[in-house]
Amino acid sequence: MATLQMPKSPVPLDTIPISPDGGSGTTEMNGEPEKMPNEQIVTVFDDPEHFNVKHPLANNWTLWFTKPPSGKGDNWNELLKEVISFDSVEDFWGIYNNITSTSQLALKSDYHLFKTGVRPEWEDPQNKHGGKWAYQFKEKKAVDIDHAWLDVMLGAIGETLEDEDDGEVMGVVVNVRKGFYRIGLWTRTVGKPIPGGGEGSHAGGKGRSTEEGKAILMKIGKNFKKTLQLKDSEQVEFSGHTDSAHAGSTRAKAKFVA
Repeated sequence: MATLQMPKSPVPLDTIPISPDGGSGTTEMNGEPEKMPNEQIVTVFDDPEHFNVKHPLANNWTLWFTKPPSGKGDNWNELLKEVISFDSVEDFWGIYNNITSTSQLALKSDYHLFKTGVRPEWEDPQNKHGGKWAYQFKEKKAVDIDHAWLDVMLGAIGETLEDEDDGEVMGVVVNVRKGFYRIGLWTRTVGKPIPGGGEGSHAGGKGRSTEEGKAILMKIGKNFKKTLQLKDSEQVEFSGHTDSAHAGSTRAKAKFVA
């Protein structure tokens, strides 16, 4: 992987460079990068700043940010801001290296990384039948939250949190609170088929039994736990968005644990 160069101070989000300098040396031909005549291919793994070929991701992703509320009258839609979208390894690092690290965010801030076209909200049509795996780090000083959040983001965009045909992972989120950090992984379903199914062979649990759906969620939960490098005695919990909404909290009773 490219060497991380964290900024000394936060860079305004509207000035984030999508590609480092020197990233325009290719043309696109049928979706594949084409090397210019007499030009040597240089990837981000060869030179993290002056590369000329990008590595596409399997999906497009969008980074969102929730700024801290200024008072009780704040509207969620006003606090939630879409930051930027990307679809390559190089673009991810260009963004990551130029935003404020999680450990430096103000209290009540959140980062959300979701597949493009999916809003990080329970009410989004692609989320409303789903839920999330989550783990709460209660000892903030004992965890390297920047490393943990980076690993989870890489797991999401690298498609290692689920198998290719699972179609469950919608996005990941990190919450910064006074007494804890919390990282969550949102799924399309709660293990049960969605009424009417959905796009794709398995989207919405189409063609799966409830037992198969639960098994897939449990596998994702274990992958999530492994990515967070938790001990066997530590548990990640899964809850449905509907249950959380009814409970009036993100801490609804867990459906599953891993």
